[in-house]
Amino acid sequence: MELVKVFGGGRSRSGVWLLVLALVVGFGGHLCAADDIVHDDTLAPSQPGCSNSFVLVKVRNWVAGQEEPEVVGVGARFGTLITDHEQEAHNAPLAKLDPEDGCTDSNKTLVGFAALVRRGNCDFTTKARVAQKAGAVALLVVNDKQELYKMVCSDNGTFQDITIRSVMLPKAAGNNLEDALNLNEEVRVLLYSPRRTLVDIAEVFLWLMAVGTILSASFWSAWTAKEAAQEHYRRLKQERPEAPAEHMPVEEGDPEKENKDVIDINVLSAVLFVLLASAFLMLLYFYMSAWFMRVLVILFCIGGFEGLQTCLVSLLYRWFPKAGTNFIKLPLLGSVSVLALCLSPFCLAFTVGWGYYRLNSYAWIGQDILGIALILTVLQIVRLPNIKVATILLGCAFFYDVFWVFISPAFFHESVMIVVARGDKSDGEGIPMLLKVPRLYDPWGGYSIIGFGDILLPGLLVSFCLRYDWTTRKSLLRGYFLWSTVGYGLGLFLTYVALNVMNGSGQPALLYIVPCTLGSVLTLGWWRGELKSLWFKGDSLEQFTVDVARVHSSAGSPPD
Repeated sequence: MELVKVFGGGRSRSGVWLLVLALVVGFGGHLCAADDIVHDDTLAPSQPGCSNSFVLVKVRNWVAGQEEPEVVGVGARFGTLITDHEQEAHNAPLAKLDPEDGCTDSNKTLVGFAALVRRGNCDFTTKARVAQKAGAVALLVVNDKQELYKMVCSDNGTFQDITIRSVMLPKAAGNNLEDALNLNEEVRVLLYSPRRTLVDIAEVFLWLMAVGTILSASFWSAWTAKEAAQEHYRRLKQERPEAPAEHMPVEEGDPEKENKDVIDINVLSAVLFVLLASAFLMLLYFYMSAWFMRVLVILFCIGGFEGLQTCLVSLLYRWFPKAGTNFIKLPLLGSVSVLALCLSPFCLAFTVGWGYYRLNSYAWIGQDILGIALILTVLQIVRLPNIKVATILLGCAFFYDVFWVFISPAFFHESVMIVVARGDKSDGEGIPMLLKVPRLYDPWGGYSIIGFGDILLPGLLVSFCLRYDWTTRKSLLRGYFLWSTVGYGLGLFLTYVALNVMNGSGQPALLYIVPCTLGSVLTLGWWRGELKSLWFKGDSLEQFTVDVARVHSSAGSPPD
């Protein structure tokens, strides 16, 4: 009994479409650090005294002598740079300016104090000058929204006269400090901005996870296709024992050809796939809420359960073949193998456990396990038939990723994909269709993340390349699998480089991955004169069957 039968045995069509739905939900992925700075302020050109880099600032604060949870703000483009060493920072008492917006000269002196003001009614630089004139040593601006916004110099001129350190706080944190001041409690603050490490071990782990997942899925897909061809060859050989291997094509309507457990993407479905992903992304953006997030968690759990069960069944079948070949008919589910039934309680407990504890600090481990299992399973169900479809699908995905990360702020005043991935509109709980690893050596904490789409879509191409190499019996260096894999690893590495260069701003990974993978395959195919074969022929059950037949004919013995 072949692995392909174990994979397909007992799998319902509803399970297949749930996995495909999970693929659509997790399609739009990007790579980012956890604490991106969001803004809709105009990025003013660099001017004298207004050229600071925007940095995250840690604000330690004490109320009535008791230290409160640390607050994160963002430094202004003007004023003195905030120290990156906590030991060099000095705490200062906090006081409110009068008037509270800080737009006119203060009625009280704040020598040695940090000034607290509200955003609005005048420029940021005006507030800084007013606080500085009152003698304040620092300025904390309370934003009117929860996001961290950038403070820029909005008018032309010089701003070298501003020496005060300025930081913007999110609305909730600023309100807490103001409430304490309104109760006449002593509030002290300390500002510092520790530097991020150039490379965090989390990025290395995430790179290895993504590349390893694609490699595993590619070999599984190719091995499954090869075993399907061996099964088909045996059946044809039994029906036509005298027919030469080269004259045993797949017949029209052959049930082996119509594999119900494999979905081949065509040109139309590739385009519709991207359009559907865009529509779903907009739905998430406009209607993201706590209840909507629960729906996504449930969908992810269903897909993760299916994926985990499929992977474990396929893995353990070699040791328990009888349990994998004995099937039991169940209501609604149809025929299910005994092995799958035995593994179901464990898979269900693992999935439900993750869903219940998903907000805990260690829940990322379970999310990654379920996510990788889901990706592996989807890459067995959905396949590219040739490079023509791959070019259309990945080309559309390339523009999709770039548009929703870089261009969407021109229409929505913020990056739609980054907002959805971070869960800004769902009380901070991000969508689960991501692989994530905590940033262990980052003073800001958070996670490095990559969307399922940034693994699934290139994975479809790499899997196709390995199947094509096996079908055409190409060596590793003369084939396309090695170079597409190297291209994926390089593209993901370039994404990390861009992420660090852009100071943690979210990056569309497909912007770098698609040229490195699809571009490599197309260039090699053109250079070798094989582009026409890749473009139209691709891989198929018929080609695999003929190849298997040739191998066994040359060996002079029937297949095992």
